[in-house]
Amino acid sequence: MGLFKKDPFGHYFFLKKWLIRVMGLLTHRRYRGFNELKIEGSEVITKLPEKNVLFISNHQTYFADVVAMYHVFNASLHGRIDSIKNIGYLWDPKLNIYYIAAKETMKEGLHTRIMAYGGAVSVERTWRKAGKNINRQVKMSDITNIGKALNDGWVITFPQGTTTPWKPIRKGTAHIIRKYKPVVVPIVIDGFRRSFDKKGMRIKKRGILQSMVIKKPLEFDYENEPIDSIIEKMEYAIEQHPSFLKVIPVEELKLQEELNEMRRYSYKEGENPEEKE
Repeated sequence: MGLFKKDPFGHYFFLKKWLIRVMGLLTHRRYRGFNELKIEGSEVITKLPEKNVLFISNHQTYFADVVAMYHVFNASLHGRIDSIKNIGYLWDPKLNIYYIAAKETMKEGLHTRIMAYGGAVSVERTWRKAGKNINRQVKMSDITNIGKALNDGWVITFPQGTTTPWKPIRKGTAHIIRKYKPVVVPIVIDGFRRSFDKKGMRIKKRGILQSMVIKKPLEFDYENEPIDSIIEKMEYAIEQHPSFLKVIPVEELKLQEELNEMRRYSYKEGENPEEKE
């Protein structure tokens, strides 16, 4: 790739490469040092096509989840199956990895704008804005941009649209699957909520075992399968279907109770505790 070549969104490959290298160096110990990341199924990554791949995952922090996936994907492509040992894989990272993020989240500060350059496909949420519930039409330009990213490479999305567990999957992801017919790879993560703050920038607790399970691609009848069926398959695949509530670990329930209590306290103090993503 030449020095002045750009991705479909006008971002220079040279700058993206160095950004991924630097961010990878700065964050590696968060997954192999302060905390440990247990990986399963990363051999799936090595068998995927170069483009039109959609990763769907449950969501626990704004950025730590995505950064971990960048590490795992690139390590896998360099022969490190279920491991991110030996950080040399960052020298030649895959540059056509993108992730879908809320536009207002990516404009919050300098650090988010820098991260956006590394591969964010910013979209306007149809259900929330500035902490308030809204109801607006999907912007066709957002759908087009997601399609542009899929046509160029791999896209990571969190179909629940929030870091709060057990929320329903948004229909928009199912429509994207129907429209662009990507290879859909489910990922299930855990431990990130206990390791990091909500944004995934600050280490909240050390010595936490994080996990990332990469599953085999889902099968769909892209032409005829109903949207509700696609949604249900995704819910089961990322282990966010309501039936999983029956087998939630006790510590996860306690953590959710603590989060709810914090939200109630924030309301009393006049703060806005609602999700920003």
